[in-house]
Amino acid sequence: MTSAVSTSRGIFSPPGFGVYEPMGGASSPHLQPQPEIGDNDETELYCVSWNQDYGCFAAGTSRGFRIYSCDPFKETFRRDLRSGGFKIVEMLFRCNILALVGSKANTHYPPNKVIIWDDHQSRCIGEFSFRSEVRAVKLRRDRVVVVLEHKIYVYNFMDLKLLHQIETVANPRGLCCLSHHLNTSALACPGLRRGQVRVEHFGLNMTKIINAHDSKIACMTLTMDGLLLATASMRGTLIRIFNTMDGTRLQEVRRGADKADIYSIALSPNVQWLAVSSDKGTVHIFSLRVRVVGEDRAADSSAAKSPALLYQISSNALDPLISPSTGANPGSSFSFLKGVLPKYFSSEWSFAQFHLPECTQFIAAFGSHNSVIILGMDGSFYRCSFDPAKGGLMVQQEYIRFLKTETRPK
Repeated sequence: MTSAVSTSRGIFSPPGFGVYEPMGGASSPHLQPQPEIGDNDETELYCVSWNQDYGCFAAGTSRGFRIYSCDPFKETFRRDLRSGGFKIVEMLFRCNILALVGSKANTHYPPNKVIIWDDHQSRCIGEFSFRSEVRAVKLRRDRVVVVLEHKIYVYNFMDLKLLHQIETVANPRGLCCLSHHLNTSALACPGLRRGQVRVEHFGLNMTKIINAHDSKIACMTLTMDGLLLATASMRGTLIRIFNTMDGTRLQEVRRGADKADIYSIALSPNVQWLAVSSDKGTVHIFSLRVRVVGEDRAADSSAAKSPALLYQISSNALDPLISPSTGANPGSSFSFLKGVLPKYFSSEWSFAQFHLPECTQFIAAFGSHNSVIILGMDGSFYRCSFDPAKGGLMVQQEYIRFLKTETRPK
């Protein structure tokens, strides 16, 4: 598989990255706004995706793309296009740079091309062309990562030079996740075998292969520093958390007993909670027994110098590592027979739950103050809260229909 890259000169300077906001000025001839398009016109929703800190999200539509802020909820910007819509819209935190991949109906930007768009300059500043369809694009401040079905390309953001190529097992979902701390550079993706995850620690020049599941990987996510990995398989019953430095499995929680299609996994910034959404119509919140060593200290310079020692795991749900204000996941009433009955009976079940319609796909993330934010492919936005001591059913705080649409194939 080969790629072709075209760039504009002198545009990839990090100091030029600004806050994402509506910009005027001349536009690319293929990205001219269409002010006559209104909310009452038929618009299909192709994709929704969070930015790296979950403070914003992007929606790719049949008309173009829209950017929304989560707290408070508001539409920040939209661009409706004459050429068609985008099936992938990837933000870079809240700055003016976006990665766009056109839908099959887009007359100028096909699904095998990645556009790096600068909305301050209102123009395309770089393009990647491939022989096959692009499955995902991931951004961090120094890297552009393009995911194809069997290969991942890692580029330097400053000059778009190719740095790494990674072979994977068939990856139609475009599974790939990045760390976003400046002092760590980690990438996780499917390995070459079923159920395997490959973690690249580029800064350490180290590759770790984790045999996460027996069946194919369905979903994965990294912590912001890339030191913890959460995964789910196509069975969708178990979610596992791993140390990415040595591959140790730190915790396993159970979403349910029936097979499910996992849509999203999210880890809270303080690594106390994990959220999972699936086609079963419930968002599950789990309490994690993993914490940063020395997190209660004012300074922890020694741990910062030793990433492999940053995380530890308790072997008991009542271990003092759990914050006094944090609840523990409920277990089966047969857990006292652990080692005698099948593993199902000693599983950790979800701590809190929020029920949604099963008619569409939802992705979840953590907001502020023990809240969870949820996006639906029916154009819905939910904000709900959970009790960190008691758990149980979450309380809906906000519901907004940000796009009235019917989801159709891209």
